[in-house]
Amino acid sequence: MNRRVSIKYALGLGLMGIFSFSTFEWRRLHKTIDLKSLQKSKTLISELAETIIPETDTPGAARAGVSTYIINILSNCSSVVEQNRFLNGLQEVESYALTAYDNSFIDCSANERIEILNFFKSKDEYIIPFMNRVHKKVFGPPFFTSLKRMTVEGYCMSELGATQGLAFNFVPGRYNGCTVLQRNQKAWATK
Repeated sequence: MNRRVSIKYALGLGLMGIFSFSTFEWRRLHKTIDLKSLQKSKTLISELAETIIPETDTPGAARAGVSTYIINILSNCSSVVEQNRFLNGLQEVESYALTAYDNSFIDCSANERIEILNFFKSKDEYIIPFMNRVHKKVFGPPFFTSLKRMTVEGYCMSELGATQGLAFNFVPGRYNGCTVLQRNQKAWATK
């Protein structure tokens, strides 16, 4: 066989493999979802959010109702791709917890939950910052990044988070753009 013909066949097979994978991934991210599946995952979302912002001397994410906020954002404000990416991420969390710890995420201990989230954090980030920007631009934000962002937003916008988790000052006296916070001082929030 001629070397040029062999190279053409190899390139053709490689391009067909890339095209078929891209088509599969596109179909997986663009399928319509049943929004009831988000409601079924409410306890898992609540436990994930509680692991990110646990209850200490301030209320945690579960008590602040962050899971309801995340479900509302995904149902009403997110594209089909973001919804599918989030649901796929929830399934990956469950399957990883079953594989690594022989328990569902909800039944794992606090340390195991933190290890699971650290695994997904490291999985979603590249060492080279440029690759993170390219991946986000092409495929959208990764699951863990979206989960963390929506958890913090939902917590800070909830009544419990704004009044008890953050220092609530209804009418500030003046605007200070750069102020030095004292040790263990709460950040400022408003409604």
